[in-house]
Amino acid sequence: MQQAKKTYTVQEATRALERYCVYQERCHQEVRRKLQDMHMIPEAIDVIIVHLLEHNFLNEERFAKTFVRGKFNMKRWGRSRLTFELKKKDISKVNISQALREIEETDYIEVFNDLAEKKAASLKETNKYKKRKKLIDYLLYRGWESHLVYEKANEIIP
Repeated sequence: MQQAKKTYTVQEATRALERYCVYQERCHQEVRRKLQDMHMIPEAIDVIIVHLLEHNFLNEERFAKTFVRGKFNMKRWGRSRLTFELKKKDISKVNISQALREIEETDYIEVFNDLAEKKAASLKETNKYKKRKKLIDYLLYRGWESHLVYEKANEIIP
């Protein structure tokens, strides 16, 4: 027995998406996907997205800044990872660079040094080459620039 798909009027979908955007900052891609999941036709999707933009429920610059701040502070991602993740969400280069400017250079270096030293201290590896490799892989995966990573790894694990 197949369940009938719930259908939405443009007004119902608009209200639902307003609540969706108020709850948390969203990018255009997430909103469009949500509307497609609601089985809205492309014309209705465009109308709803324009409404959300006009009433400031949807703002890609604000989304990018919030995303960067959140991921940097909570997950401690570096600029490379932040840029990559924002590009995956189809955020423009202008908004990405503006959002990355939100991070103070001193905070960036401080978080990087703190993260690198904590990770190095937590590694149980006895072979210094393997330990350095694990530290480097960890920091690169988190999106920290390679010149910072290699300098720090050689400094911590000589």
